[in-house]
Amino acid sequence: MKIAVLIPCYNEASTIEKVIKDFKTNLPEADIFVYDNNSTDGTDAIAKNERAIVRYEYRQGKGNVIRSMFRDIDADCYVMVDGDDTYPATAAREMVSLVINKGADMVIGDRLSSTYFVENKRPFHNTGNIFVKKLVNAFFKGNITDIMTGYRAFSSLFVKGFPVLSKGFEIETEMTIHALDNNLRVVTLPVEYRDRPKNSFSKLNTFSDGIKVLKSIFILFKDYKPLQFFSIIAAIFLLLGVAFLVPVVLTYARTGLVPQIPTFIVSTVMFILSVLSFVCGLILDTVSKNNRQTFEIQMNIIKILMNNKKNNN
Repeated sequence: MKIAVLIPCYNEASTIEKVIKDFKTNLPEADIFVYDNNSTDGTDAIAKNERAIVRYEYRQGKGNVIRSMFRDIDADCYVMVDGDDTYPATAAREMVSLVINKGADMVIGDRLSSTYFVENKRPFHNTGNIFVKKLVNAFFKGNITDIMTGYRAFSSLFVKGFPVLSKGFEIETEMTIHALDNNLRVVTLPVEYRDRPKNSFSKLNTFSDGIKVLKSIFILFKDYKPLQFFSIIAAIFLLLGVAFLVPVVLTYARTGLVPQIPTFIVSTVMFILSVLSFVCGLILDTVSKNNRQTFEIQMNIIKILMNNKKNNN
């Protein structure tokens, strides 16, 4: 059974040594991969000194790093963790067990149900995490308690079937939405969270990265749930059409005349746009369902290839 610990890193020299040592202690059989994302503080040298497998991703952004990790590394179970020493390695064994023995496709290390709100010193992060959680669960009918955690475990089927599109910190949101929309088995495990050490600094910008995450949610909502997305737009156009039409109808009922010709034209345009939006939603919903069918077939093919590889080994 091959286990890979994936640690994406950008300037984590103050914490990477401890993270590697902790995971070697708690998962001694695992291969530990550190992917350096253009660090300038010697993170890679420290990781090499701790005998981690160090590789490089020169395209900046966590999403780019995860794409390379998922593409390059073959394992039966993957544990992804940030290199900032905010997550406990002691939870890794249980996370791996949930994947290997319980058939979970993704295990989420849930900070928000544990110590996050006590340890985290950036209040806007608290608000942002709650807002993103509610938004994703509402749009995709999920019950995920921590959307943006960087501590997760994956099955090989998830890793090899997940199309990474994000470039930055929105990658965690994309993973969660992908799992929810494709009916993959997601298990949540509460884990303790500790704030970064004083000499360690977050690379996440509260506002710019927050906007990217929200933008990603709405784009994925459009892509994965086109009928609901375009139905909302159709409803907005419909309401605007009714709002413009009401005074025209009232004037006609009172006088028998239609003096507000421009208003009537605008109302008609709104109704046409409403119908077009709904039709677009129906067409794209069919495309989305076909994509889901293709995804299921791809998962079966990946599973067959993985089994053949195991048998050959």
